[in-house]
Formats: sequence, structure tokens, C-alpha cells
Amino acid sequence: MEDRFERQLKKGVLEMLVLWVVCRRPGYGYELLALLAASPVGMFRLKEGTLYPILYRLEDEGMVSSAWQTGEGRAAPKKVYTATEKGRKELARQQELWAAFKREVDYFEQEGAGE
Repeated sequence: MEDRFERQLKKGVLEMLVLWVVCRRPGYGYELLALLAASPVGMFRLKEGTLYPILYRLEDEGMVSSAWQTGEGRAAPKKVYTATEKGRKELARQQELWAAFKREVDYFEQEGAGE
């Protein structure tokens, strides 16, 4: 079971990670869920109810676009999400901010700031 600290950390980075996955390759919801869950620790095994609001928000903000697609042998169409140029630029900005944030946390952890 997640504790409050873990939930807060996830909440802060989920949008960036979803955008990162969509920037790497377009995909539909369940495919994106599988890519996020594939990390060795499995910390980002999300439910549909967590992923889809993030995708809808990213789409509303022009970071991703979506289109219904059907594939060979597949009767039901799937909504495929693709990163836009605006989304790629935003991901780069968020990654820079994440790197700066990580450096700050590492400073406190490694340097023992305040000792």
C-alpha cells in the first residue's frame, strides 16, 4: 500500500512520465499503461482512472493529439495518442526542471547540508 509521501511524489511526476512515453512512441491507453508499468520497480503501475484524466488534460493543453485507429484483424478502433511539437517542447522543459530538482535533492543527501 502506498503511503502519503509516495502518492505525492507520483502525483508530481506522472504528467511528465506520461508525456515522455507518448513522445517516445504513440500509443493507445492500455499500451501506455503497460509501458509505464514495465519499470523494474513497477512504481508506475497505473489504473485507467489515473491515466486517462492525464491524457485528456494533455490533449486539452495541446501537448498530445489523438485519433481513432483500427488495425489488421481488430474490429474495435483504439484511440491512439501522439505527442505534438508543443508537447515535445514541454517535455524538454519539464525534464530540465526535473534535473535541477534532482540535483537539489542530491545535494542535501550527499553533502549533508546544514551539518
